[in-house]
Amino acid sequence: MTKTYTIAALKGDGIGPEVTEATVKVLEAVEKKSDFKLNILYGEAGAHCIPQHGTNLPAETVELIKKTHACLKGPMTTPEEPGAPVSVAVTLRRMFNLYANVRPSRTFPNVESLKPNIDLIVVRENTEGLYSGAESLLAPGVGVALRIITREASLKVADFAFKLAMKRKKHLTYIHKGNILRITDGIFKDAVKEAQKKYPEVEVDDLHIDAATMQLIKQPEKYDVMVTTNLFGDILSDEAAQVTGSLGLAAGANIGETYGMFEPVHGSAPKYTGMDRVNPIATIMAGAMMLDWLGEKAAAQKIEDAVIAVLKEGKVRTHDLGGTAKGSEITAAIVAKI
Repeated sequence: MTKTYTIAALKGDGIGPEVTEATVKVLEAVEKKSDFKLNILYGEAGAHCIPQHGTNLPAETVELIKKTHACLKGPMTTPEEPGAPVSVAVTLRRMFNLYANVRPSRTFPNVESLKPNIDLIVVRENTEGLYSGAESLLAPGVGVALRIITREASLKVADFAFKLAMKRKKHLTYIHKGNILRITDGIFKDAVKEAQKKYPEVEVDDLHIDAATMQLIKQPEKYDVMVTTNLFGDILSDEAAQVTGSLGLAAGANIGETYGMFEPVHGSAPKYTGMDRVNPIATIMAGAMMLDWLGEKAAAQKIEDAVIAVLKEGKVRTHDLGGTAKGSEITAAIVAKI
């Protein structure tokens, strides 16, 4: 019997609609070559919803997401003014307890990177920490932000990272600033050490966050799975994406016990809206990660192979890769390979 997966697609803001539509074309191409069906439901979310709905995540979109197996989320603009709605990604991560943010960074053929042979994954705790944005104004000109770290959340993300390391090179590095943030990062470090007891085969080392940012430039090929807290992971994974060539190739997954949300790492790039200029590969690779998480590993591999084949040929290259091709042209080339 053919399996059917119901997917929520949120196109988002800026370049979001075009990279999401590109990914849907690729997913539809691979669906034709597979024995599953995708039922894609479109929902509205992002800054463009605020004038009409007073929120960037309307209630009907949340209800739509609850009926689906997974979510493909386009990039969205998050307003920076105090009192504006929290980012859609942060809201959905909390709402569905998507506690592990998984961001692979690897070298691709014909893509300039700092070093060859980089293949690492940053696993970032996704629900708490400084990135949560729990801030308040104590007095005019005096603000406070809370960095909440719990043993429970730290254990969950550490266990997830160890399981991932077991499937890969059995090497895990945990990143912290325990010499300064002794209590909060002490809790995180203790949780990693506790989780480690279940995985004695995994080689474990640790780095302070400042040293980790430096080592990612100096010797990124040394690392495999890196696990860290929310804000550190956000910064580190963007750096890793650039070290391996381009944010235009970097995909991310937000994974919980029963639900997954998949998105490009880059933002909504409003200045390129409607120009068909942006590289859709990050979102396309997020779509491949989604299929892999759903258990359709062969289909996910087909997408990855098609992307690599197009990059290897080097004929169709978007601006971020030093070429002049449109986003729609690289999408068409990937679809043709599938």
